[in-house]
Amino acid sequence: MTTAHASLAIDDVIGRTDAVLAAPETALSRDADALAEELLGAAEAVLMRWLIAHGQVPTDGAIEGFPLLALHRQGARGDPSFNACRETCREIVYHRNLIRLEAAEPERARRVRLAAMVVRHLALFVGGKLETAGLGEFCCSSRPLRQSEYSETRTV
Repeated sequence: MTTAHASLAIDDVIGRTDAVLAAPETALSRDADALAEELLGAAEAVLMRWLIAHGQVPTDGAIEGFPLLALHRQGARGDPSFNACRETCREIVYHRNLIRLEAAEPERARRVRLAAMVVRHLALFVGGKLETAGLGEFCCSSRPLRQSEYSETRTV
């Protein structure tokens, strides 16, 4: 993970994923490989924030070649509810790999958007857990925390 990613706050990750989602398809296709790595690094930054907030030093290790999976394993120790985002982390790795393998331009853009949505989901979940202890056992339980924000933007 790069130092630039390590300094990202959760709100920065959410803002960046929103920017990726709003980007034109041609830009996403053109920059797909770099965006795949950036999104993976942003997800790592989110998990590092979780670990640091819980007084832990983030691991330098990797599982299956990915620091993200090692960071998740470390974060889940002692907090079973954190296992809720295990599949989300695996899905981020999966999308990164698909982006790196995909050659067709429209598919690359679609896959980058999907990866950005999953990274955003992880950031909302972890951010919600940091704001509200005992948020819930399921990853989608971050929704009630953000419901008021969503309602405010929908009524405009």
